[in-house]
Parts: sequence; structure tokens; C-alpha cells
Amino acid sequence: MSAKKLIAPFYERFALVLIGFCILGYLVIVAKEILDPLLFGFLFAVLLLPLANLLERKLRLPRSASSFISILLMIGFVGGILYLVGAQISNLASDWPMLKKQVYQSIGGLQEWVEHAFQIDATKQMTYVDNTARKIMASGGAVLETTFGAISSLMLFYVFILIFTFFILFYRRLLFRFVISVFEDDHSHIVIDIAENIQKILRQYIFGLLLEMVIVSAVAMTAFWIISIKYAALLGLIVGLFNIIPYLGIFTALFLSVLITFATGTISDTVTVGASVIGIHLLDANVLLPAVVGSKVRLNALITFMGIILGEMLWGLSGMFLSIPIIAIFKIIFDRVESLKPWGYLLGGDYEYKESAEKKMKTE
Repeated sequence: MSAKKLIAPFYERFALVLIGFCILGYLVIVAKEILDPLLFGFLFAVLLLPLANLLERKLRLPRSASSFISILLMIGFVGGILYLVGAQISNLASDWPMLKKQVYQSIGGLQEWVEHAFQIDATKQMTYVDNTARKIMASGGAVLETTFGAISSLMLFYVFILIFTFFILFYRRLLFRFVISVFEDDHSHIVIDIAENIQKILRQYIFGLLLEMVIVSAVAMTAFWIISIKYAALLGLIVGLFNIIPYLGIFTALFLSVLITFATGTISDTVTVGASVIGIHLLDANVLLPAVVGSKVRLNALITFMGIILGEMLWGLSGMFLSIPIIAIFKIIFDRVESLKPWGYLLGGDYEYKESAEKKMKTE
């Protein structure tokens, strides 16, 4: 008589899952310095993998050379975008006198409002500002040291990303064979399917973000050009670039666009630009994002928003960028492991239900 397989109650399994998530979260926080650039390197390696394979097949380049050239091309692409933005920003120098005039007028209006609202005359206001400025200048050395340290850490972070990207591209076959060999032979086809789908989904997601950035930039430039806003190209690039940051990017783009327009235009232009940025964001969130990006990762909005908040709590801004790809990777794994399929359904939600219903209707 065969012994029955013991299955733990749901609350015990759920408690173990929660404990596992807590331990995983603690390890993620502790190992941030190494995991953060490693994950970015993995994403860039997945993005550059087709290019590296193409260089190896067509040009007969060794793997090291193809990986290095792929990274150089990516740096050139990013550098080109930064050059366009920098070239547009340099044109603002010609409007420096107008900017100072606008700032002085705004300060004067703000002083009058404070004087009427709080009964504090302009002399006391300027005394307070002068004292604050002296305190800031007195601690200027500490501020400069902190700023230099932050810039140095950021540059080192980017260097680590490029190094990890190169090594992942160079040792990609070794890493792939290792992952397959870890599991039993009966599960090798599932591991291969998961690895292939992770590459496909991540690549589609990154290309979708880039395509969305280009479309939003083009729409913003066109809208600003139609309403005759100065520096329409710069404002369009700003809206498109910051649109990549989930949820919070719109506020940054709105602030910078309104600030630049206020410094170089009129109040009516500033209001028009602010309304245009909000309208473009609504169009993007309701039309472009679901069609171009959302259809690639198939994550519901609740899980996406929670993932972004959790990523920001754990790793800050980089955690916000990495949250959606990481959740998408987990969903791919959950969907292909029988015992984890309910968790995959939770991450995707009605996407799977609608697709299965449509397939059922077609077969009938």
C-alpha cells in the first residue's frame, strides 16, 4: 500500500512564502551594491545579444570583439541622445538675460505676496535670505565634497554596468549551460523555454520603451511647434526622456518644461505647455503604453504600481527602473512551473483569462 503524499495546509505554505520574501528582500538590500549594476548589465546584455550574434556570424569576429563593439555602439547611441539634449540646452545661454529678468520679477511678486499674506516686509525677507545664503556658503566645502562623492559613485556605477554587460555577453554560453545543468534532464526543456522567453520579453520591453520615448518626443515636439513655443525640440526631448521613468517621470518632465517655458516665454505659454504635457501623458498612459509596452510584459497595473513603489523603497531610482523587468521575469517562471501558476495569474490577471476565453470561442 503506497503512502499518501502529505501536503501542508495553505496557511503554512503562505507563511513560508512570506518568510522567503522577507529573507529575499533583506538579501537584496544588503547586496545592492553588486546586484544593482549586475541586473542593469544583464538587461543591456539581453538587449545587445542579437547584435553580438550578428557580428560573430556575419563578420566572423571573436566573441570578445563582438561583445566590445556592441557595447561601444550602445554607448554611441546614448551619447548621441545626450549630445542632442546638450546642444539644445546650450542654446538657453542666449536667453540668460531674459531668464534673470523673469526670476527678478518672480521674486518681486513673491515678496509682495508674502508681505501681504504674512505681514513680513521685504527687508526682513531679504535679511533671512542673506543669512541662509551665508550658512550655505559656510558649509560649501562639505556640500562640494558630497557632490563630488556622489558624481564619482555614479560614474563608478556606470563603469560597473559596462563591465558586467561585457562579461555576461562574453560568457553567455557558459552561463546558459550552467543554468541548464543545475536542473534535472527532465526539466531541461522547461528551463530552455523560460530562458528564451525571458530574453524575448525583456528585449521587447526595452525596445517598446525606446519606441514609446521616440513617439512621445515626436508628439510633444509637434505640439509645442504648433503652439509656437520656443525650444520646442528641447522640451519634446525632455518629455520623451523622462517619460521612461514610470509614474514619476511625468512630474519631472512637467516641472522642467514649465520652468524653461516660464524663463523664456509668457505666463500663457507656460500654462499652455503644462496643459500640453499633461494631455500628452494621458494619451501615452491610455493609448501608447498599453499598446506598445503593456502588451509585451503582460502585468496588471496594480502589481506594476506596487512593484515600482517597492523598488523605490529598496533601491531608489534604479529600483523603479528594474522593478517591471524583474516582475516580468518572475511571471515567466511562475507561468511555466505548475505549482506556481496561481502566482503567475496574480501578476498578469485578466490578460490570461481574456486570451483563454478568445481561444475557446475560436475553437468552438
